[in-house]
Amino acid sequence: MLISDLTLARRIELAEARLCTDVAANRLLAGNDAVVCRVDSGFAVYCGPGSPLNKLLAVGLDGPLDEDALAVAEHQFAERHAPVQAEISALAEPSAMAALARRGYVLVGVEHVLARRLDDLESTQNTYVPTHAIAPDEQREWFETVIAGFAHPDGSASPIENQDFPHDVLEAAISDVGTATGIVRYLATLDGASAGGATLRVCEKVAQLCGAATRPEFRRRGVQAALLDARLEYAREAGCDLAVITTQPGSRSQANAIRRGFTICYGRLLMIRQP
Repeated sequence: MLISDLTLARRIELAEARLCTDVAANRLLAGNDAVVCRVDSGFAVYCGPGSPLNKLLAVGLDGPLDEDALAVAEHQFAERHAPVQAEISALAEPSAMAALARRGYVLVGVEHVLARRLDDLESTQNTYVPTHAIAPDEQREWFETVIAGFAHPDGSASPIENQDFPHDVLEAAISDVGTATGIVRYLATLDGASAGGATLRVCEKVAQLCGAATRPEFRRRGVQAALLDARLEYAREAGCDLAVITTQPGSRSQANAIRRGFTICYGRLLMIRQP
């Protein structure tokens, strides 16, 4: 049985942080604006105007919040007229939440972090919704499929689908994620058409399942369940021992994950400080 504790939270939160720092580092190498600031156990990352990857992550996991380091990061964000979104594990040091509130951060939401071990994963023979890892010449088709899903949220998919990001900002962020190491993208098809897409990232034996969306006309037909199964199979074969997914509390995505053996490990508080 998967036991939720601070050790597990550190592993999951740092994997998430490394995804964002990878993207920021690649943006800097490409000559684009980006910021990475170390803040105690985690990072503050800026990946461009309005990017959903602009976050304060994995802080408060090794003791009290380092407010001096945070002040440096806040200054970097303020110079770019960008709010700071803190994503704080509910297992983090309680004083970290109090410090953020004192500094003007406001609670705007909660998401659930779910995980499952992969050593007991049972293979599934999915014949009802074909899925495959995309080839290089399928990148545009994958993008169009996922963007179409995000453009018509139904409250059932990943947290990003339920936030209002402009089309160009969302596409830029999804493109940026593709530059991180360990990324594999999947496409599902139905009736001869692309029905849904999803992303998997492998980081130090942690499989991060993210970026999942289904075109509106193909919903309620098992697309996300099929994409979930395909990514879990890949993760196990790649040597991962842990799979992680983030969902909206009570969503259909959460129900799908629980049916596939995931456990709700902890909540993640979303707190924002305006510039």
